[in-house]
Amino acid sequence: MASEPMSPARRKQLIAGLVVGALVGVGISLWTGFWLWFAAGLAVGLAAGALMRPPAE
Repeated sequence: MASEPMSPARRKQLIAGLVVGALVGVGISLWTGFWLWFAAGLAVGLAAGALMRPPAE
């Protein structure tokens, strides 16, 4: 299987997942006072961005 370059829609989706995950992680970190929620938010955002199907162009 040849390695194909990442499409712009897929790249935007991963970036959006990371941004949303970072915002949620920061919010929960500030609310609970436990800084590792930020890393958990990033991980969940990245996973959600990677698993979701990109929108049709």
